[in-house]
Amino acid sequence: MARNVYKQQPLSEEQQVELQETVEEKADATRTFFQTLFASDWFSSAAFVGYIPFIAFIGLLAIIYIANRHYAERTVREIDQLGREVKEMNWDYKSLSADFMKLTTQTEIAKRVDSLGLKERTEPPKKLRIVKPKK
Repeated sequence: MARNVYKQQPLSEEQQVELQETVEEKADATRTFFQTLFASDWFSSAAFVGYIPFIAFIGLLAIIYIANRHYAERTVREIDQLGREVKEMNWDYKSLSADFMKLTTQTEIAKRVDSLGLKERTEPPKKLRIVKPKK
């Protein structure tokens, strides 16, 4: 199905003349601006020399802006890299913690000390009591 569009109504002669005059006025204004800018002695005058410190200041601000942008981007990359390292270390911690918890269970310890000749007690421990003689 085709897209709905408005019909272009033809412009009347008055509208065409007004549009043409507006375009010509804008072109003349642009032309006169550039003519006055480049044809005058503005570039060669002493006033232009007075603007050199301001132009240098604007250039310095531009350089500082660019340097700040590079610094910010580098900092963001470093933060991202450190975040990835923290995640990886967190995974390692969880893995090592799980391994440690498994190795410290009673059955794992019994398996490891069996090679040393130690055996697990099967009976409860006995209490030793010292009887003090009455005086």
